[in-house]
Amino acid sequence: MANPEGYRKALRLMKSAEKFNLPVLCIIDTPGAYPGVEAEERGQGEAIARNILEMTRLEVPIIVVIIGEGASGGALGIGVGDKVLMLENTWYSVISPESCSSILWRSWEFKEKAAEALKLTAPDMKKLNLIDEIIKEPEGGAHTNREKTFQTVKSKILKYYASLKDLPKDELVNQRMDKYLAMGQYSDPTA
Repeated sequence: MANPEGYRKALRLMKSAEKFNLPVLCIIDTPGAYPGVEAEERGQGEAIARNILEMTRLEVPIIVVIIGEGASGGALGIGVGDKVLMLENTWYSVISPESCSSILWRSWEFKEKAAEALKLTAPDMKKLNLIDEIIKEPEGGAHTNREKTFQTVKSKILKYYASLKDLPKDELVNQRMDKYLAMGQYSDPTA
């Protein structure tokens, strides 16, 4: 999503789903939020933050599937879910390797080094417990057999929805909050 209104529209749709007790499915394939001053002047950062906050509170199941590029606030702003799945050849990160390289080394030349440090692949995300499952792709990648990929993704979505649909609303929200609160690693420098 390149503009703040896209996030606001997505949030309105999610709130409508909640009103009618419908699950939310977010399919992510986005190069990320536009990093320009104009986007920030229009409230892009606030819109992304609002989506993240509101998604943690939605009282319906949320399933997120990363099917391609999951970069920056573009993905994070619609990526909060009870279950987060990734196709095996996709990536998910708070920043693209190119942008990371340009910030750290003032050049895109080190994008491979940045990608390695970011740990953005599906296996990395699973190992760090940032996603719930890696969806196996057909031999040669998802694009080589789209119908098989569609069926595999559909079966995973239905499986997870079945496990979430009957949870009481407060339990669903509490589990989602606990999941996100448990993410990440930190160390206390005073300890």
